[in-house]
Amino acid sequence: MSHESPTRRDLMKPLQLLGLAFAAALFAGIVTLVSMGFFQQRAAGEAERAVVTALVIAGISFIAVLLIVSLLLLAVDPAQVTKQIDKPVLFDENSDGPEQGEKPDAAASGDPKA
Repeated sequence: MSHESPTRRDLMKPLQLLGLAFAAALFAGIVTLVSMGFFQQRAAGEAERAVVTALVIAGISFIAVLLIVSLLLLAVDPAQVTKQIDKPVLFDENSDGPEQGEKPDAAASGDPKA
C-alpha cells in the first residue's frame, strides 16, 4: 500500500467548500437569532426583523467565507503541495547562513559580550 499525498483539489473539493461556507453561515444566522431574542416571547414585528437580519448576516458570511477560502486556496502553488520541505520556510534560497566576512548577529546567538 503506497501512501500517495492528496492533491490540493482532493483536499478542498467544491462541495466541501460550499459545505464549510454553509456551516459558517448557519452558525452566524443562529447566533444572530439568539442575540436578537428570537426564541423569547416577543412581538411579531420583532421576530420578523430578527429573521430578516439573521438571513442577511448568514448570506454575507456565506459569501465571505466562500470567497476567503477560495482565494486562500489560489495562493498555494499546486507543485509546492506535494514537495517535501526540509529547510526553514522563511530563509532565502540562495544563502545557507551568514556570508563570508560577516559576523552572526550577537543578539541572535545569545553572546552577552557583543
